[in-house]
Amino acid sequence: MTAVAEKQPVATATKPTYRVTGAHVLQSESTKLWSLRSTWITLGLALLFLIAFGTIAALRYHSGITSGRQMDPDFADATTVSLSLFGVPLSQLALGVLGVLVTAGEYSTGAIRSTLAAVPRRLPVLWSKAAVYGVVALVLALVGSFVTFFVDSGILHNTPAAMTISSSGVLRSLIGATVYLALIGIIGVALGALLRSVAGAISVLVAALMLVPGLVSLLPTSWHNAIQPYLPSIAGQSMYELHHGPHTLSAGPGFLVFAAWTVLALAGAAWRLSRSDA
Repeated sequence: MTAVAEKQPVATATKPTYRVTGAHVLQSESTKLWSLRSTWITLGLALLFLIAFGTIAALRYHSGITSGRQMDPDFADATTVSLSLFGVPLSQLALGVLGVLVTAGEYSTGAIRSTLAAVPRRLPVLWSKAAVYGVVALVLALVGSFVTFFVDSGILHNTPAAMTISSSGVLRSLIGATVYLALIGIIGVALGALLRSVAGAISVLVAALMLVPGLVSLLPTSWHNAIQPYLPSIAGQSMYELHHGPHTLSAGPGFLVFAAWTVLALAGAAWRLSRSDA
């Protein structure tokens, strides 16, 4: 009696299929961001600038008040809010530079080719980079601003500059500074994608935030008063100023102007990314 051998089905290994979805792109960009040593260093510096300079400013004010010496004119009208946000100008540079590195850094190393090969539609890469880094900058700025304010409140509680979180305008100023720093980070991402050069994008960022306002101040007074409120850094500053001068925007219009600058930078980056090769 002969046995008939039965054919056994051969198991074939099948590779899982991966779809390029928004969630996957966001996850990828988040992984890349946190895998860089520069991310930890620069975010640490940004937080240090916020807390350290804000605390030092409060200690200096307190020392001037208690010593009986003549107060420095720069501190004469200081409040707990203005002193706690003293480190914003330096923190914005750190966050802006890291934003540039998020995009322009990939162009300098050539890694952007692999990124765009994995996401052929391209634009989701830009939106994901801006969203991931914007959220990171927002959280850092939120923590730094509020921690510094509460530290300064303890230092200045018995001085003319004393304020609490429930004082008029305090919450709006702290949230305004938080949003401003987050948008600075997004502008850095956009400039890096637009110019595709770390040095070039950082130069444009520094010029827009620091050099251009100085140049505009040299114009005739009527021109200066008409142009200055709409510059990125000045409009952004009005978002967190507690008291606004006669030739500055209030917090709401300042936010709209600064948001418009952010959208313009992102639009330029999106246009170049969709029209030209990596």
